[in-house]
Amino acid sequence: MFLPELGLWAHLAIAVIFVWSGFVRSGLGFGGAVLSLPFLLLVDNRPLVYLPIIAVHLLFFSSLTIWHSRAATDIDQRVDWRYLKRALLIMLAPKLLGVFGLLALPNDVMTAIIFAIVTLYSFSYIFNKPFVSKHPGMDILLLMLGGYVSGTSLIGAPLIVAVFAAHVARTRLRNTLFALWFILVSIKMAAFIWAEVDLQWRQHLWLLPCAAIGHWLGLHAHNKLLQANSQAFYRILGWLLLAVSGVGLGTFVLA
Repeated sequence: MFLPELGLWAHLAIAVIFVWSGFVRSGLGFGGAVLSLPFLLLVDNRPLVYLPIIAVHLLFFSSLTIWHSRAATDIDQRVDWRYLKRALLIMLAPKLLGVFGLLALPNDVMTAIIFAIVTLYSFSYIFNKPFVSKHPGMDILLLMLGGYVSGTSLIGAPLIVAVFAAHVARTRLRNTLFALWFILVSIKMAAFIWAEVDLQWRQHLWLLPCAAIGHWLGLHAHNKLLQANSQAFYRILGWLLLAVSGVGLGTFVLA
């Protein structure tokens, strides 16, 4: 059930990265892909191997979170379906364009694009200048860009969160984002099936439990992360992402 072309250390690294992915996704409500995909591509430079696995994890854990939010007695923690529907109308067309772009682009070009986007995100973390939307026109632009990037590589979260954070209550933000990820990833999975992309079902036997461990840890850390001043965490994370993306882009240029 393991990837036969990779060694033991590569498999251990992949397992740890998926634990980290699950922790970030449930702890913050976003970032499971953007904060793990660059590390995965350093282990094995094949985006279409990892994207279906990440997509299935998003579907599985987002559905759990949405179900839990529907059962919550505190209405302030439920999904903001009203704003979610408005945003989806803006994002749908760019999302579809991004999905078909992913399927058409060569593997190396897609990898370089992912590292370039993550490099841009890393600077926003390092200098504490997150993407911010303060105008309806900027809302539309960021949602369209986020939808397109999400379609190509599932790493459009920082752009999308910039808009949702301005319109959705903080206590409802994570669950609303999980509902959004479920819908967007369902579109991507349908495209994968249509294009007959290998969905890597055998790899889920060992990677889904890894993500589940991270998901459980993130659920317990969520309230603390909401209350914490996370600037130092994001700055360190930004430098780490910049280093990883730099190595990835350097490898691509020298290849």
